[in-house]
Amino acid sequence: MPDYGRTPALPDERVKLDPVVSSQLRDYITKIAHFYNCDNGFHNFEHASHVTMSTLKLLQRIASPDVKKKDWETERDYFNYTFGISSDPLTKFAVVFSALIHDVDHRGVSNFQLAKEKDPLALHYGNKSVLEQRSLDLAWSLLEDFSFNELRECIYHTPDECERFRHLTVNCVMATDIFDKELKAFRDNRWEKAFKSSKLSADSVDDWNRKATITIECIIQASDVSHTMQHWHVYQKWNECLFREMYTAYKNGRSEKDPSEGWYLGELWFFDNYIIPLATKLRECEVFGVSCDEFLNFAKENRNEWSVKGRKIVAHMLKNAQDRERKTNNLLIKNSSPKSGSKKHVAIAA
Repeated sequence: MPDYGRTPALPDERVKLDPVVSSQLRDYITKIAHFYNCDNGFHNFEHASHVTMSTLKLLQRIASPDVKKKDWETERDYFNYTFGISSDPLTKFAVVFSALIHDVDHRGVSNFQLAKEKDPLALHYGNKSVLEQRSLDLAWSLLEDFSFNELRECIYHTPDECERFRHLTVNCVMATDIFDKELKAFRDNRWEKAFKSSKLSADSVDDWNRKATITIECIIQASDVSHTMQHWHVYQKWNECLFREMYTAYKNGRSEKDPSEGWYLGELWFFDNYIIPLATKLRECEVFGVSCDEFLNFAKENRNEWSVKGRKIVAHMLKNAQDRERKTNNLLIKNSSPKSGSKKHVAIAA
């Protein structure tokens, strides 16, 4: 949670990092990238990078001049208007850090599938947000390595700051588990209480903190699915990446149903029941300027275009996946068969 009691920093404040810290940050990101599964069609480091860039865009929009100034005239007013997020470097870094690590070591299948398979990872985490907890543990364990001492000291100076940074990170990464029904119900109720209830005082600290937490969660959730709220070609690219990952799981016996059978209607359901409501929440937070309108407009446009073109696109994605599967199988057969003349080449080489 942001430290709401402290004096807000200037929005244009800049800190020059020590070269040692910069080097350790690059090294940490490199190691995190290696923990991502490059065989995943969707949940890979490219996706993490896309989510991180989308997170940065939303955070920058909070502090950008296009935010309406009608509700604030002073630094303190602006601090309050953005629930303290715009003036809290630790909070902003925690959100970006969470975007970077949120799918580390993703297994290419859902939490539900891991639980069904009785995967050791699912048993270890009690079948609760398995992939998210794994990402958190792995990324945090790496950060605690002695080789990142200076980086940690730059992120947080005191045990209280460390605890706050970890709390923020855990909250953000767990927010990306959107299919846990209990968590979803809890978040929906909290949203209604924070932004819809007329009984709460605008000056209530608990209400203010609740709104800050929800806004942070909306940032990471929207960034995680930001391709659905961007240009049509961006949506198409990532939609096919996810389809390819799920089709691979199906062909490997890790999913019961061919994803192509329900993909068209599934996307419409996802737009109507998650994407568009989420984009609407971004607008209702009232801290993002014109970005929230862009996200909502693109979401609606993509939904409408998908409703018209989606069935043909699914057929095309299925054909691409099948062609890729055939090429892979042919390559495996070719590499496993004896090569003519191989003995002669070995003899010459010797």
